Amino acid sequence: MLAVDAVEAAKSGHPGMPMGMADIAEALWRRHLRHNPANPDWPGRDRFVLSNGHGSMLLYGLLHLTGYDLPMDELRRFRQLGSRTPGHPEHGLTPGVETTTGPLGQGIANAVGMALAERLLGAEFNRPGHRIVDHRTFCFVGDGCLMEGISHEACSLAGTLGLEKLVLFYDDNGISIDGAVSGWFADDTPRRFEAYGWRVIRGVDGHDTHALDGAIAGALEPCGRPTLVCCRTEIGHGSPAMAGTPEAHGAPLGAAEVAATRAALGWTAAPFDMPPEVRAAWDARGRGAAAEAEWQAGFDAYAATHPQLAAEFLRRLRGDLPDGFAAAADAWIAAVADRAEPMATRKASQQAIGVLAGLLPELLGGSADLTGSTLTDWPGSGGRHLHYGVREFAMAAIMNGMALHGGLIPFGGTFLVFSDYARNGLRLSALMGLRVIHVFTHDGIGLGEDGPTHQPVEQAASLRLIPNLDVWRPCDALETAVAWRAAVERTGGPSALLLSRQGLPAQSGATRARDAARGGYVLADDGDPRLVLIATGSEVQIAMEARRLLAGRGIAARVVSMPCCEVFARQDADWRCAVLPDGVPRLAVEAGATGLWRTYVGLEGDVVGLDRFGESAPAGDLYRHFGITAEAVAERARRLHPAHSSPT
Repeated sequence: MLAVDAVEAAKSGHPGMPMGMADIAEALWRRHLRHNPANPDWPGRDRFVLSNGHGSMLLYGLLHLTGYDLPMDELRRFRQLGSRTPGHPEHGLTPGVETTTGPLGQGIANAVGMALAERLLGAEFNRPGHRIVDHRTFCFVGDGCLMEGISHEACSLAGTLGLEKLVLFYDDNGISIDGAVSGWFADDTPRRFEAYGWRVIRGVDGHDTHALDGAIAGALEPCGRPTLVCCRTEIGHGSPAMAGTPEAHGAPLGAAEVAATRAALGWTAAPFDMPPEVRAAWDARGRGAAAEAEWQAGFDAYAATHPQLAAEFLRRLRGDLPDGFAAAADAWIAAVADRAEPMATRKASQQAIGVLAGLLPELLGGSADLTGSTLTDWPGSGGRHLHYGVREFAMAAIMNGMALHGGLIPFGGTFLVFSDYARNGLRLSALMGLRVIHVFTHDGIGLGEDGPTHQPVEQAASLRLIPNLDVWRPCDALETAVAWRAAVERTGGPSALLLSRQGLPAQSGATRARDAARGGYVLADDGDPRLVLIATGSEVQIAMEARRLLAGRGIAARVVSMPCCEVFARQDADWRCAVLPDGVPRLAVEAGATGLWRTYVGLEGDVVGLDRFGESAPAGDLYRHFGITAEAVAERARRLHPAHSSPT
């Protein structure tokens, strides 16, 4: 009824799912879920994920009734500007919300990531007689979640990994926005999950408390597999006219039907009024405090026996980097700066991972079936490298779940062109501000013969449009090391590293390690420049050669390496103006879409890029074919200064 009243007050929302899953929620939250409303971040808590996030009022009602800091006034302001009860749950905004959900299916993958993090951290920190990491991940899912392809990707992997402490509750009501799903979703869902290797508890009446309690108890029994509990429910349960209909899904019931529902359920309280006996029955603060105290006593005993492990566990949950990390990273980057050998930045990335893995035990890698190409493994990686299979979207969302759980810094690799498969996972990572690192290799036409299906043209520009995502495209090993350091140190959002397949020369400069960390800097300068050439990644060397050609024509040019536009934009105005001085014509060069760079060069500048799909040919041939060469860049730059139309 809280959901009904809140949706009615907002004149928008989804009452049907909260009404249909209320009985399942009551059984789980009042008798099985281990949590403490007074401390939503208690490490020993169970995790609860609402994958069908449109039913957000169910979660807000649960949080309010069990005692979280979510007062009734916030429920009254459901879906209103500035409230802590937005239309879909948002992590970091509402206490007790473990992840941001709404795009269907991603919550399932987040839950897989949380359950995987629990297993990995348990294997690392638990000791005989001391199980400090021992909790479950529960997830509510609907028909829509299971239609989404990401549900297949994530649940297939979860079954293969045998994530025993993961429990999904399937809200099998047979209704979606367009109506009865039988015309477009006729899967045998129980057999589908059995084929994944899950334990399936079938045919549970989702409105029978005793049946639900028995099913949950069965789901908690050890079996070495994740569990799907199939609950047959009625959308809009309790509404005389709208129960079981698509009309209950995504619109208020209306005043008359709200009144009829109250009468049908025998609910006499006024809207947003909660009888004292109901509040008392739901209040979980006492049970939560006792559960946390029991866990804390166990952790204190663990700390007395294993003090170093206990301190390390707490450090990693805080997200702090180890003492001495900064000094060690400084020494490592200084050593990289002294090297001069050409190297593909994907190889430089692998070397960086090897160093960082030795400094950061929380660093956890993986690849979507391209380990040998993305080079996301490292010597001695062992169990710290995951094989996600060909599951780019699930990889991104599972990494989000691991980051949300805490204690790990996940990274995963695939080709840059396949970032399109993972895009919505990246978007939610940025929305939640998670420390997740995406390694995208084969970053342009330089990958050559695989052709336009595998040559990213618009992807770099597209990723740069995602708010709060730092996109790094380094030009050599040093910039790659700087990018990796920035990514692991960043706590407020994800990073994407765009890396080359082909070898790139090492650039020089005494202050490059410091300057590159600012996102954009002067790589080379001829005193009083008459032109500024801006480049990233593979094209920096092209800009450097074009500068030499321009010098031969008497045109002084500056080369600006811009490995990360987002970091450069966060620098103070003095730095940005010193790097890109006003009044000096600019030309940008990147083997990809040109639109973003026009904001840097202005109406009077120019961009050398690629606003069409590529071709299948050796890399050198492609650069020449598309006019992305030093000669072409120099000629386009020269045209910005007609006075220099002939050699001096």
